[in-house]
Amino acid sequence: MNKTIEQYDAVIAQCRRIFVVKMKDYGPSWRIMRVQTVNDQLFIKAKRVREIEMTGENLVGDDVQGEMMAIINYSVIGLIQLRQGFADGVDMSAERATELYDAYTQEAKDLMLRKNHDYGEAWREMYATSLTDIILTKINRNKSIAAHNHQTLASEGCEGNYFDMLNYAVFYLIQMAEQNS
Repeated sequence: MNKTIEQYDAVIAQCRRIFVVKMKDYGPSWRIMRVQTVNDQLFIKAKRVREIEMTGENLVGDDVQGEMMAIINYSVIGLIQLRQGFADGVDMSAERATELYDAYTQEAKDLMLRKNHDYGEAWREMYATSLTDIILTKINRNKSIAAHNHQTLASEGCEGNYFDMLNYAVFYLIQMAEQNS
């Protein structure tokens, strides 16, 4: 489990660096996004990964690793928007957004540790393509939940799906790094 923690922390640190640099470029301009828009951004990223996996072709040039890191960062943005609500303009400092990023990625890590214990790190024996499909499923669930005004009868709601997408994307990146080493 210590190896997983080290790998997890390394992936999150890399994603956090990108988040912080983009905040310097744009600030938290994403604060205007409604949850359904965040879901669509996640869909675009995951759909592209799946297309590259299926066709082996990448005409844009951005790599799958970058798309998975974007899924992690958009999952955090989704959590922020879900818990804070969206705004009509930028109403949050970059520092506050980074504090929330750190809090939500820690919450995701804590969840991962609990689930990893119970599931025996089953993700290590899964195909990376299955991780992509699960992420797409979680996105579609969030889109359905949003269409029902976030009212659910039996599911954990969008929040749980954002945490799961974040963690599955981390697992994907860990698998990629292990394959390339």
